[in-house]
Amino acid sequence: MNIPAELKYTKDHEWIKVEGSTATVGITEFAQGELGDIVYVDISTVGQELTQHSVFGTVEAVKTVSDLYLPLSGKILEFNKSLETAPDKVNSDPYGDGWMIKLQIKNSSEVGDLLSADQYKELIGK
Repeated sequence: MNIPAELKYTKDHEWIKVEGSTATVGITEFAQGELGDIVYVDISTVGQELTQHSVFGTVEAVKTVSDLYLPLSGKILEFNKSLETAPDKVNSDPYGDGWMIKLQIKNSSEVGDLLSADQYKELIGK
């Protein structure tokens, strides 16, 4: 299972790539595997400022719908529009073309609450 060392992770199975005051967020390979075939990604929070752990959208798979939780407080800057027509990118490339949002980080001290790759591996038993 691919768990890139350069990313941070949440207990809710989101990954986050911090680049200065901006971050890219998606769901992990483990999460997409548990959900199965992704058929729809709904993110209607672009432009909103949300707090850490708030629901920022949902991901719909063939058999279930799951909430997406914000790893860090901040403003949702962008949604990966390619997921509107190709939500399966979350399954095929969760850490690349399957990213979900870009976030303007409000409180960088929250980064310390995130899991390292090793901590995430331990969480999922890998």
